Amino acid sequence: MPEALLTADQVSRVFTTGAGDVHALTDVSMDVAAGELVVVRGPSGSGKTTLLNLLGGLDRPTSGRVLLGDGRELSALPEKDVLEVRRTQIGYVFQSFGLIPVLSAAENVEIPLRLLEVDPAEREERVAAALELVGLAGHAKQRPYELSGGQQQRVGIARALVAEPRILIADEPTGQLDSKTAATIMELIQDLTHARDLAAVVSTHDPVLMQRADRVVELHDGALVPA
Repeated sequence: MPEALLTADQVSRVFTTGAGDVHALTDVSMDVAAGELVVVRGPSGSGKTTLLNLLGGLDRPTSGRVLLGDGRELSALPEKDVLEVRRTQIGYVFQSFGLIPVLSAAENVEIPLRLLEVDPAEREERVAAALELVGLAGHAKQRPYELSGGQQQRVGIARALVAEPRILIADEPTGQLDSKTAATIMELIQDLTHARDLAAVVSTHDPVLMQRADRVVELHDGALVPA
């Protein structure tokens, strides 16, 4: 069996509001192995984004644990260590693309490497390789407004992978795309997951895109149910 690079162990998340406690997740457990594309599906409000935020270290569970493949408990690490994990081991792809409008495609992809203080010459090589990987080698100098939605998301994927993470988290990455473009983006994520031996977790409600998954898990009202 491939090694589990990411594990949720009885994870729950409760948000306290003026109207009372909201149980966004309840006792969710799952593993994601190297080379595995796991799709999390469920209706709006089912807890998909909350789960991905916990798995990616963007939030901490109220109870339970999130474990990395090296045995460390991500959810218990000091914030500076969580930040280091996010910079080096986890790549994120967002529904809204998350690109900086005034920067070119190459400059957007370069951001994680600048944060890691990678040497400029190496940055240039790795950015070029990442853009080629997603089929945008000829678009390095274009800004987001000069690219289609699908191209912008490809830039987002290149940015997520340029630091060579082991884990990929994608929250509704095709939500703003037409069905044909969405299918090509999901195919790209599938291919990269297998080629790079990533542990990938993607949320979607599109049944067509679920066909690309190695495994589908389903959330309803914050709890896992048989998919």
